[in-house]
Amino acid sequence: MNRRHFIKSSSAVSLGATSLAMAACGADKPAKTETKTASFTDDFVLNEVTVSELQKKMQAGEYTAADITKLYLDRIEAIDQNGPGLKSVIEVNPDALTMASALDEERKAGKVRGPLHGIPILLKDNIDTGDQMSTTAGSLALNGHKAAKDAFVAAKLRAAGAVILGKTNLSEWANFRSTRSSSGWSSRGGQTRNPYVLDRSPCGSSSGSGAAVAANLCAVAVGTETDGSIIAPSSFCGLVGLKPTIGLVSRTGIIPISKTQDTAGPMTRTVTDAAILLGAMVGTDPADTVTAQSAGKTESDYTRFLDAGGLAGKRIGVEKSFLTGHEGVVGLYKEAIEVLKKQGATVVEVDLLKLTREIGGAEYTVLQYEFKDGLNRYLATAGAGVKSLADVIAFNKKNEAEAMPFFKQEILESSEAKGDLSRKEYTDALAKTLGTRQIIDKLMADAKLDAICGTSIGYAGCIDLVNGDYDTGFYFCPPAAMAGYPHITVPMGTVHGLPVGFSLISGAYQEGTLLRLAYAYEQASKKRTRPGFKPSLI
Repeated sequence: MNRRHFIKSSSAVSLGATSLAMAACGADKPAKTETKTASFTDDFVLNEVTVSELQKKMQAGEYTAADITKLYLDRIEAIDQNGPGLKSVIEVNPDALTMASALDEERKAGKVRGPLHGIPILLKDNIDTGDQMSTTAGSLALNGHKAAKDAFVAAKLRAAGAVILGKTNLSEWANFRSTRSSSGWSSRGGQTRNPYVLDRSPCGSSSGSGAAVAANLCAVAVGTETDGSIIAPSSFCGLVGLKPTIGLVSRTGIIPISKTQDTAGPMTRTVTDAAILLGAMVGTDPADTVTAQSAGKTESDYTRFLDAGGLAGKRIGVEKSFLTGHEGVVGLYKEAIEVLKKQGATVVEVDLLKLTREIGGAEYTVLQYEFKDGLNRYLATAGAGVKSLADVIAFNKKNEAEAMPFFKQEILESSEAKGDLSRKEYTDALAKTLGTRQIIDKLMADAKLDAICGTSIGYAGCIDLVNGDYDTGFYFCPPAAMAGYPHITVPMGTVHGLPVGFSLISGAYQEGTLLRLAYAYEQASKKRTRPGFKPSLI
């Protein structure tokens, strides 16, 4: 959950706060970080390896799934918990090697479940797993909570043969706790760092998933998004991130914010891997009734849409508000637009953000109501020590030194103050928020567009636990988030070594269209670069 757009007036996003935060860049960095990274040589044997390449290695007998899993576990120990100290993995799965070995035995017996068979993945720590790992949303209030069964999406991934390597850190409560939180910080997991420049933010809330995939701690990972929490960290960490249409992927067993906007989605290093992972995640779930709307609209193999010539003859709307601003980011955006043209696309300037900007306040109201309702429902049957949002608030107050050492819980408290979902304030705000669908649909129909593009978000700001996040501009996530429409980001280049993503959005269930366009852009531009684990820019 990226909350910049609807609470910026009440948070540290003013010019003065931004200056303070930038001046403090690196102030919260442990004294030993520079010493640790000075001699670090990144020669990991699986750097940048794709899912298909791992499958070929297993098929050829070069590696087993157990070998690959052990390599990633050692990598996590070496550079996540030690070395650069990314803190992207909140917990490793003690059963991972056992799972991998069992899948190796299946392969020996001639059974291969699909493209994810034996592939180690990481899940965000708000996704239930019915195993020895905890599910906590990064909160000490849920520390030690073990789910009774897998989330629907976790069960789908196990069935596809994926090895669940562990859980990733996140912005606590998916960044829906405080108006001045630091993205990537949780009371259980500490502060996740950006592997490109360690004193820079990985963004949130799927910060651990983003940093882990970027740093090659796993093959692929799953994040979740309400507004920007897959797209923004993928952009900051040089990844492909895909937020699906709401209802394409079940939310059952995922600690919620919003039944209207929540979804899980792939975070990967390539568009191909995102397509492979998405195919294993989709499906209708009787326990999540919204997924019934996706019946007949899903694909078991999204790789069939991948076409290097997929931009030819397409019409792409260009969000024109991003054509001004920071010269480095604008320069990358203009280069990306030129790639579209050279690949045969027609571009049309549009101003989608102007049409949707005023809806942010209504969105925030919806999220507060739905967070209270959804979290109370989840906690009522979760078997955790806290049974409601009110219990979480009370726990945090009782354990303030450990649970809230840097910022507090204003959003939890304002959400608790809301009534039930029958309130007129909620129903009016929901209608206004969902009106974003008509705005996008009309804009695309009038201009005969296949998609609308923009800069995903700006460059990574400094980690600042005192003032919290600050806005670097260019945020394109709200329209697709509020509409429940799909959104993909692809690496667009770097500003001072900090990745910036290129976004494409379209209408409901147009994941195939977006994957085709994103793949064509990716193949023509090749902007993904490995992180350098620099202590700072200076």
